[in-house]
Amino acid sequence: MAGDGSGQHATISALAANVGIAASKFVAFAFTGSASMLAEAIHSVADTSNQALLLLGRRQARREPTEQHPFGFGRERYFWSFIVAFVLFTIGGVASLIDGYSKIRTPHHVSSPVWAFAVLGVSIVLESLSLRVAVREANEIREGSWRSYIRDAKAPEVVVLILEDTGALVGLVFALTGVTLATALHNERFDAIGSVAIGVLLCVIAFVLAVELRSLLIGEAATLANRRTIEAAIREAPELEELIYARTLHIGPDTLVVGAKVRLRSDLTFDGVVNVINAMEQRIRERVPIAHYVYIEPDRE
Repeated sequence: MAGDGSGQHATISALAANVGIAASKFVAFAFTGSASMLAEAIHSVADTSNQALLLLGRRQARREPTEQHPFGFGRERYFWSFIVAFVLFTIGGVASLIDGYSKIRTPHHVSSPVWAFAVLGVSIVLESLSLRVAVREANEIREGSWRSYIRDAKAPEVVVLILEDTGALVGLVFALTGVTLATALHNERFDAIGSVAIGVLLCVIAFVLAVELRSLLIGEAATLANRRTIEAAIREAPELEELIYARTLHIGPDTLVVGAKVRLRSDLTFDGVVNVINAMEQRIRERVPIAHYVYIEPDRE
């Protein structure tokens, strides 16, 4: 849903664009024999499968909690996004590197380059539109620089799409440059070098994605703003003597676990302690709606 930072609208838009782009690139490769076009076609197939995996992850994450998974399946979105990084590396990056290397050793003539130029031009337009949708969704929730957004975002889909689409546009420029130089200079190795450049680019993007998604899979704390809000909600209790600690953990983009240990006034009755803790938990849930699981433990010296 656009506007919630979930990336569903951007993912569907990217999926539709990449299906058409992949088909057109394979047609262009069939007419030209260009290594860069084949690398770009493989890249688009990888992107198309990636968007399907992102949608699968969203669907799996919506399942209700079970006895074996009492906190739900929110991390499915992190897992399938990590698989996207793996697919981007193997199908996109490594395959392009292998094909480009083989074409450097055994150059292949680029025929009918007009097909390549036409498809690359259309692909640049469609990828730009797809990137625009993803950037618009990110801007609705982004605070600070793009680097901090990519590093701190808890919903992985938009981050994946922005990196994918940016890589796709740069890859298209590499392919266009390779085909142009191969045609103008009558040296097919430039086309093969374009394929290698695309492969290196995809491997780098896959590595960046894997590093960021690894952090989410291991478990990240809430944002600094949410942590401060949670601590403030606890400290509002007049019966509180000390907030010993408050810890948070994302078990999905929209699901947060909160655990805290507090020291309350020693003159409180058992019922008084229960009421204070219940009020703390209610304030936390009201102010941080994604805090679905809140556990506060009283302690004494």
